[in-house]
Amino acid sequence: MAVVDKELRRPDPEVAAEALEPEAGLLADADPAGFADALGELGSALVRDPVAYSSAALRLGTDLAMAGASVALRSVGLPAPPRLAPERRDRRFKDPAWSRQPGWFALQQAYLLWSRSALELVEAAKLDGPERMKAEFAVRAIVDALSPTNYLAGNPTALRRAFETGGLSVLAGLRNMAGDVVSNGGRPRKVDMSAFTVGENLAATPGKVVYRNELMELIQYAPRTDTTYETPLLLSPPWINKYYVMDLAPGRSFAEWAIEHGHTVFAISYRNPDASLRDTALDDYLLHGPHTAIDVIGEITGAPQVNIAALCLGGTLTTMLLAHLAHEKDDRVRSATLLNTLIDFSEPGMLGSFTDARSVRRLARRMAETGVLEGTDMALTFDLLRANDLIWSFVSSSWLMGEQPPAFDILAWNADATRMPAAMHAFYLRHCYGENELARGEMEVAGTPLHLEEIGAEIYLLAAEEDHIVPWTSAYKATQLFTGPVRFVLSSSGHVAGIVNPPNPKARHWTNDATPADPQEWRTAATEHAGSWWHDWADWMAERAGARREPPPMGSDAHPPLADAPGTYVLES
Repeated sequence: MAVVDKELRRPDPEVAAEALEPEAGLLADADPAGFADALGELGSALVRDPVAYSSAALRLGTDLAMAGASVALRSVGLPAPPRLAPERRDRRFKDPAWSRQPGWFALQQAYLLWSRSALELVEAAKLDGPERMKAEFAVRAIVDALSPTNYLAGNPTALRRAFETGGLSVLAGLRNMAGDVVSNGGRPRKVDMSAFTVGENLAATPGKVVYRNELMELIQYAPRTDTTYETPLLLSPPWINKYYVMDLAPGRSFAEWAIEHGHTVFAISYRNPDASLRDTALDDYLLHGPHTAIDVIGEITGAPQVNIAALCLGGTLTTMLLAHLAHEKDDRVRSATLLNTLIDFSEPGMLGSFTDARSVRRLARRMAETGVLEGTDMALTFDLLRANDLIWSFVSSSWLMGEQPPAFDILAWNADATRMPAAMHAFYLRHCYGENELARGEMEVAGTPLHLEEIGAEIYLLAAEEDHIVPWTSAYKATQLFTGPVRFVLSSSGHVAGIVNPPNPKARHWTNDATPADPQEWRTAATEHAGSWWHDWADWMAERAGARREPPPMGSDAHPPLADAPGTYVLES
């Protein structure tokens, strides 16, 4: 069966023309998103406004002089406060040497003050739109790269380790670096993949593949309760990385949690596309992904409706599906849980540095040549958004101190990258990030106009306070787009850890039944709760899942089990 339906809408001619422009190609050129140009614009803006540069330089000079006084006092054993303290979450300067030894203290202060001054120059420059965001991103990348902790001579922890091991840690670090240069694209490995096997300690929840087409496999999980709710639950993951972010290690699996709370759970597992699927469009993902899934689920269970829990891009697609079904007067979706999902793309955060019109044209050219966006390119983009945590911290631990990367399920999943079909990704970037058509009610997918105000399903909207991919304030904007009931919940942690959030002592979340237009107004009035949002969701979903009954069979005559979970697509590289 061919997934690509020739009747579905393809990228328009204007996109194809843009892909042929000579300046086009994100992550294909040495400077894929135009950061060098943005730095040039920054320099020109500061030349045109020397007062801004002079003011920042004067402040830096004053701060360095004051920091020098603090260093002098500490060098003779007297207490003195830092001129600028590291941020609470900045782990680079946790070693006691940075505060106890005057030399290290001086280096720390000089770096922190210079860093602040560099970012203040961006703030002072008269730049608008994408150029301002790109300039800030580029300056921050330079500042992060030049941190003293990234170099052996400037890292007291690494130097102490070298002394304690007689230099063996340095040799181990050089060996790690050489291996990463040869086999990991020159970036430090973040995880020990040998500790994990998909189907054994990742994506290990028992189930059966009950349907397969050329785009996805549908998994039905085995029940763990004597009775289950009559309305089944479909997990709709993103196809950036593999589906098992929703079914991680046992005890940390959202799918497992839902099953243990009485739901009949199905999950979509998308294949890892290659160049043969270059023309697969977003229309195909909608029709041959969740739309087909609810057809199959209805046939197997006999249930007239389903609930959907969707993550990130899977949530954006689910929102499109809801609008598509609403236009068709199809009410088979009872409720939708949208996890860390962008629907209004007007403020996409730092990802906007990579998704302006020029960058998208460059990316379109590269994808036109290869048919796909490689998963390694996508992974690098996300790593750059949090370079200190996702790149430089591993340079320090692996290359400078010779440590082996940790065995951590989230990082293992993150390393299991997938490709993006050219047609789908070009459409998504242009029409969502570029034109924000979904929120504006101007998008058409699978032959139907998408109007969010027509959606009648109840919505559970979850965001994470430290999400660097979907800023929670941007996710919150969706509360103003749906006309039906919406519950917004804010989780602690970031984009993935905020979702993989099983009950634990550190977890917390915030709720507020009201949804004012201003997200900060919502936050001010919200109630903080100890514990995971999973409990709040379980209670909310139970009220929308119908009565309890005997679990449905695993598959049906029309859709017999094809293989054991996690299936075959998840194993494709």
